[in-house]
Amino acid sequence: MHDYLELTKPRLSALSVVTALVGYCAARPPWNLLEMTYLLLGTMLAAGGVAALNQWIESETDARMHRTADRPIPTGRIPGGSAFVVGAAMCMAGLGLLFGKINGMCALLALLTYVCYLALYTPAKKWSRWSTEIGAVAGALPPLIGATAADNGISPLSWMLFGVLFFWQIPHFMAVAWTYRRDYAAANFPMLSVLDASGRKVARWAFINALLLVAVSVLPALTGWCSRIYLVVALALGAWLLWRAAVFLRAEKRDTGARKLFFATIIYLPLLLGALVADRLMFY
Repeated sequence: MHDYLELTKPRLSALSVVTALVGYCAARPPWNLLEMTYLLLGTMLAAGGVAALNQWIESETDARMHRTADRPIPTGRIPGGSAFVVGAAMCMAGLGLLFGKINGMCALLALLTYVCYLALYTPAKKWSRWSTEIGAVAGALPPLIGATAADNGISPLSWMLFGVLFFWQIPHFMAVAWTYRRDYAAANFPMLSVLDASGRKVARWAFINALLLVAVSVLPALTGWCSRIYLVVALALGAWLLWRAAVFLRAEKRDTGARKLFFATIIYLPLLLGALVADRLMFY
């Protein structure tokens, strides 16, 4: 059972579920708990199924990388055929639940996530330096799924959350890509961290996107969707994240800067999203 749980990439899938719930909660307080439960289950199945299919597609390259060689398919703990069946079944179940219990737009957005992640991002890792940005689109769609569940439509605030998730992923994954650049080189993935041996371009791109992230994060307050309290929190968190991204820019601090930026992004996102939902609940 543990191997099948690992097949769904539980931490990454949990991020999709949480951000879908954030999209829902930010869109329409008070909340319908039954509707939230269906959203939770639907996105959980969808995210887990996509992760399983991704591992099925990438099983050969996973076997060549130290950080992924111990996954269930490369080690033989789960046969490739079983992984495909489980992943496909979860994807179909997620779509069916979102369509049947919430609305067709939620299911359509989930299907778009499947396409972006499996048909665009996964193959792009083998031939494009822009694969991270392509994957960031898929990773930023869950808040739109949640918002659509709440309002049967997508509000400007939902697009702002999409922007936050999109720009957050770039510094997060640039830090990962630099830390594991030798693994990606072994798998022949043309990541920016593989193409840029010095790390200057990697760190610069992480910093630029961190700047864009801070700019997007304050838009909910500047456009009237959140209060000044949220604005102060967003600016404080943004200043801290930019400081960590700036350290990553320093050549002599590149490796430690990447690790610290990675952990900073992990702390930053839940604090920012939690502040936004709390602000919406308290003041609107």
